[in-house]
Amino acid sequence: MEKYLSIGQMAKYNRTTIPTLRYYDKLGLLKPCHIDEQTGYRYYDIKQNARFDLIQYMKELGMALKEIANILEKEDLQLIETTLIKKKEATLQAIENLNYQKNAIHRTIENIDRYRKSPVSGTLTLEYIPERKYYAIDAEINFYNYGIDTYEELLVKLKDHLIQHHIPQVYFCNAGITMRKEDFLKAEFVSDRIFIFVDDHCPLPSPPKIIESGMFACIYLDQFELEKEYAKKLLQFCEHNDYEISGDYICEVLTELNYFDCKERSMFIRLQTPILVK
Repeated sequence: MEKYLSIGQMAKYNRTTIPTLRYYDKLGLLKPCHIDEQTGYRYYDIKQNARFDLIQYMKELGMALKEIANILEKEDLQLIETTLIKKKEATLQAIENLNYQKNAIHRTIENIDRYRKSPVSGTLTLEYIPERKYYAIDAEINFYNYGIDTYEELLVKLKDHLIQHHIPQVYFCNAGITMRKEDFLKAEFVSDRIFIFVDDHCPLPSPPKIIESGMFACIYLDQFELEKEYAKKLLQFCEHNDYEISGDYICEVLTELNYFDCKERSMFIRLQTPILVK
């Protein structure tokens, strides 16, 4: 007489649960080889462990149970290969997305640490800043003639642009504004472009622009409304020290502190301009 395993024994052998085996039976994945007509008890053959192992292996490959049931029912090797190719593509995309997330977490930690160690608002500095890459769109409207609400509208436009071009939203934080060198020198506030800093892994519809490494005159502030006033202080600082301004003005949001304020965007900002020291 053939020896059967009870459903409890089958579950124990395979380190699973009785409800799991019942669910596999319901889906047609792994049916008992015998059901007692009088008691309704399910019994399995130990050789069915091979089928159970296959189901678990396919789950590890990222397949859903219903997907596995469909594949096993059709017994089509081509279908199995096609499904695995799709899973491979989905896995690679998931890895890429996790890398974006990992890099974003790293940047956020750096930004918070930099905020804690940065000078107080109003501090003027000379700093060497390494090369940076950024992606920008035209501002189209001069938000300096308006205020924070118009700036928020520009951010919405930038966000929409990133979504349309499948640029991961983890790059959206720390957006900034540029102003042409000519306008800055005349203290005529005209927003030129709104941008995000990017890295080598960011998928972009066009090559990023480069901010070359070098010395920058900088001033820090923690209130959006103070930008014009502090930008003028930065310009006066350069003129007083005979620093030659060699490129466009940049308003860089170092970090956002909306963890503590839900009413409006709270920012720590570094205004900067590249200089040549004579």
